[in-house]
Amino acid sequence: MAEQLTGLADDRALLGRTSTAERVSDILRSRIAEGFFPPGTRLSEEGIGGALGVSRNTLREAFRLLTHERLLVHELNRGVFVRVLTVEDVEDIYRTRRLVECAVVRGLGEPPYALDGLASAVAQGERAALEEEWGGVSTANIHFHRELVALAGSARTDELMRSVFAELRLAFHVVDDPRRLHEPYLARNRQILQALQAGDRAEAERLLVVYLDDSLTGIVEVYRRRVGADADSTA
Repeated sequence: MAEQLTGLADDRALLGRTSTAERVSDILRSRIAEGFFPPGTRLSEEGIGGALGVSRNTLREAFRLLTHERLLVHELNRGVFVRVLTVEDVEDIYRTRRLVECAVVRGLGEPPYALDGLASAVAQGERAALEEEWGGVSTANIHFHRELVALAGSARTDELMRSVFAELRLAFHVVDDPRRLHEPYLARNRQILQALQAGDRAEAERLLVVYLDDSLTGIVEVYRRRVGADADSTA
């Protein structure tokens, strides 16, 4: 036991470093989601480390965590970049969303449900739309789906989908008309909320399936057009 405790003591230094790295990764994840670092951006170790006041080792650990979440990619001899999603990535994200979100609604059990967070996200989106803050509408839509997943009461599911939703925001950043992309789903969010308020899980799931299918179609259409235009411009 003494030998094992000595080994643990040797690891004490890792606790502070890991904790700091996780905090740094939280900051960078939020910045990536907000579009502060758009897809394709090279992340400077010196610049970010200096701005946050953290060591190079801590920052590299944060980069490693975000690379594991598929938000960053390390390119040999070039550095670390915010990941640029492919159409196949987008399709896989939506496949995961449909599996998880629909299962959450299907497994809710008997009403009433704790819908305050969901209702707050709906109201947040509607306020942002009135102010024509379409980035805010996008954020509110993500919050809506995070609150929907949270209804499962599963920390593991929340953690899984946190990464999925952060990755989804990378796809949103290539869209040149966020109003057209996000505005139609405000009414759909409220319809899903109202179905759950009425205790109708089957209707809420039906609405959600159509919602996700239509959202995927819209994003892939825009994504293919944008990626194609970028390819043409470099030809």
